[in-house]
Amino acid sequence: MPGPTREPDDAAVRASSRATLAERAQAPAELPELPDPLAWRSLVPADVDALTALIGHIEATDNPPYRTTTDEVRDYFDPGQDYAGIGGFDGEGKLRAFGFVRLRHGEAQVRRVFLSGGIEASLRDRGVGRAILDWQLARARQILASSEYAQESDVTALIVVDVDDDTGALAHLLASRGFAPRRYYSQLRRDLTVPIPELTVDRPLYVEPWTPSIDDAVRRAHNTAFNDVWGSEPLTPQEWQRERSHNVPSWSFVALDRSSDRAQVAGYLMSGRYEHDWPALGWTEGYTEILGVLPAWRGRHVAGALLTHAMRAYAADGMQYAGLDVDADNPTGAIGVFGRLDYEQVRSSAVYMLEI
Repeated sequence: MPGPTREPDDAAVRASSRATLAERAQAPAELPELPDPLAWRSLVPADVDALTALIGHIEATDNPPYRTTTDEVRDYFDPGQDYAGIGGFDGEGKLRAFGFVRLRHGEAQVRRVFLSGGIEASLRDRGVGRAILDWQLARARQILASSEYAQESDVTALIVVDVDDDTGALAHLLASRGFAPRRYYSQLRRDLTVPIPELTVDRPLYVEPWTPSIDDAVRRAHNTAFNDVWGSEPLTPQEWQRERSHNVPSWSFVALDRSSDRAQVAGYLMSGRYEHDWPALGWTEGYTEILGVLPAWRGRHVAGALLTHAMRAYAADGMQYAGLDVDADNPTGAIGVFGRLDYEQVRSSAVYMLEI
């Protein structure tokens, strides 16, 4: 078992910064072979239905607290990224295992390559998962070495895998390949049968329903509010819309400062409705997708007022819980707000990373 992972020392960082990304990637000329008896080939958009069916089968077996939709699988092939997918098919042409590698375009601070994959339960513990991961790592290095950032020497590149708290075998496999957990997230919920407190903001702040007319101002406010949050990148109007494909307008709110003729966005809360996840969760919930307060208005109960407005909207539509995810290292002080509003942790996850 590998020893503890250490942060690189200053000399290593300086040496790394002198090499280009292509040099650091050390891309292999050939990809590792994948095991028989499956027949392996690249996945293409025409495989969306087969891939959705396989992921559905895996999720039915493992029972995570979510379910992946066809639209979410279609995003694997989004042209706004460099991607590569591999699929293992049995003798009858049925997809039984897959691995994906995705590098989003346009990230300015950190270049992140996301790995995802899955194997039917009957093929586990046969080395297929290890083989797919080795293929993904090799393909990720190739993608980085041929990307638009390849000749940059000051770029940070990370290979990233999300790991749920009950997937210890995956965590162990990633550690054996040099990955380490670098970010931790908690999934929280709040029982909506518990009385919701009355939280208000001092004038000239007002909490109002979200409307399409203010949406781009909210996007710009989001880019400012999350400027100091790790891994956050400014969103274009197109990316903002794509990130909120499940948005529920009646569950979304904006805090406005109306001290002048031109209202300013002080905070915002955007909610999503993920009905396809409810059977796996075991309850219905209104999900807070994005919550932000701009620095000038922090410490003025804006987040709490937004959350309580959303809770009432969820409850009015018959939801049992309010749900959200939170970064354990969030610098905005939001974690304390959730605790005071009776949110409780139900699950956790970690982001494993390998720095290139």
